[in-house]
Amino acid sequence: MTVVIWIVIVLLLLAGLVGSVVPLLPGTTLILLGVLLQKWLLPATLSRAAAGWIAAFWLVSILADLGCALLGAKWFGGSKWGVAGATGGALAGMFFSLPGLVLGSILGAMAAEKPGARRSPDEAVRSGAGVAAGFLLGMVARLGCALLMTGIYVLAVLPSRA
Repeated sequence: MTVVIWIVIVLLLLAGLVGSVVPLLPGTTLILLGVLLQKWLLPATLSRAAAGWIAAFWLVSILADLGCALLGAKWFGGSKWGVAGATGGALAGMFFSLPGLVLGSILGAMAAEKPGARRSPDEAVRSGAGVAAGFLLGMVARLGCALLMTGIYVLAVLPSRA
């Protein structure tokens, strides 16, 4: 049974790493779930301190993700409509790899800004660029947090398994 638990945990960690750059998968949340599952089912194999640091970086990833999208929109003059449109565009564009994701974010923000916030075409384009830049920055932050979370996990678990 222990082997099955380890397999599930490793799969959650790997899915979390992938999910940190794929919009539909909650990347860092999957990593945190794997860690919490291990702490609950195999408590002696992971310290509370390691689980705490991983949870802290999960919170940082959530805050960075939201903050980067909002900052990108604000820096370039976007609104909440631009953020909502960029999210929809990113979800549609993710099926076409990274270029589709970026282009989908830009087009989604532009499409939402024009009628929703009653922006001019130039303002809508600027907002789309800002939201896309914010989403890309958020993806980099999320990936960084996911790598840190996984690194802390590996460093915490390897000595106990040796």
